[in-house]
Amino acid sequence: MQQPPRWKMAVLIWIAIYPTLTFLLFLIGDYINQISFLPFRTLVLTLIIVPLMVFVLLPTLSKLLRRWLHG
Repeated sequence: MQQPPRWKMAVLIWIAIYPTLTFLLFLIGDYINQISFLPFRTLVLTLIIVPLMVFVLLPTLSKLLRRWLHG
């Protein structure tokens, strides 16, 4: 199967990342803000978000939006 256009993949990734990051900051934002070293704060967030994106959200959204992605 042919790859979807890059702009559609960008939209799909944004649809996955924005609500996830917003919800994650809502849940653990107070704890994350207590970490003063910004690179470590970013590390903690990406350790949670990247596996969630790769193994759960992007495959699920790709299946749900398959017709739009390839249409």
